[in-house]
Amino acid sequence: MPGEIWMGYLLHHEPSFTVVQSPFTLNGERVFGADSDATTLAVAALLHRLDHDEVSMISVPEGIDGPSLSVATGVALYDHEAEQEAPWEVLMSDEAIVVVSKRDAPVEVPMLEVAIEVEAEFHAAIEQAWDHELSKGHVSQGAYVSRAQYDEAATPRLQLHGQLNGQTVVWPPRFSHVVDGSGSSNMRLQRRGKVLTWTTLSAAGAPSEFSLRAPVLGGVSTVLLQLDDGPNGVFLTVDDEEAILEMEAPMELVFRRLYAQEGFVRYGLKARAIHD
Repeated sequence: MPGEIWMGYLLHHEPSFTVVQSPFTLNGERVFGADSDATTLAVAALLHRLDHDEVSMISVPEGIDGPSLSVATGVALYDHEAEQEAPWEVLMSDEAIVVVSKRDAPVEVPMLEVAIEVEAEFHAAIEQAWDHELSKGHVSQGAYVSRAQYDEAATPRLQLHGQLNGQTVVWPPRFSHVVDGSGSSNMRLQRRGKVLTWTTLSAAGAPSEFSLRAPVLGGVSTVLLQLDDGPNGVFLTVDDEEAILEMEAPMELVFRRLYAQEGFVRYGLKARAIHD
């Protein structure tokens, strides 16, 4: 069974559940890519599910960043004090596989054919770098974003809300001399655009937020995209894939890990090449 490619992952859709798997394997088991985890897979699965069903509320297990999932998808998290169970739930496995399912629906995880074998040394180095970055004793020497700042800006950033003021679309929403915040309205932008230019920084030149992983990745790249709805934005490219960057190349924005501070991951949208 080949599976569908969705936001860089393998996806299998059924009427009552959606399975998302990492395409990467190590010694026959599914493993996460360089900037993926269970939360990024769950967000991809839920966004796909929202194209087919109305999901008003969902429950998540330990190991999923529920607040980030909720903000990225607009789906409310289950309140454990509620009288009724959430109609949808996220299920996890020991491998890099996540399921979004109607509650108590029978789920069968398919055996998908796609398997990209990763180098054991590379995978171990990335895992070690993330573990160090996620340790509470790790302090980045670069940009500091508190949890409160991250949460405050998360919705327009992760849901790609643009600000419509007359004929002008601005992203992210803001008050300025260009946009009258009191008279503007928000719109959800399409997650696609084309490359206007790009920059690749060597490991030595990468910002310190990425200092632990940049040497393993061989540097980091950013792209300036003109989104299909008009605004321009600068985004990191995904670490899971080696992007061949070209002018006006089509790219999509996907939910991935950015970096970690104070023991928790800052998630964001990264640019991924669209392959026909």
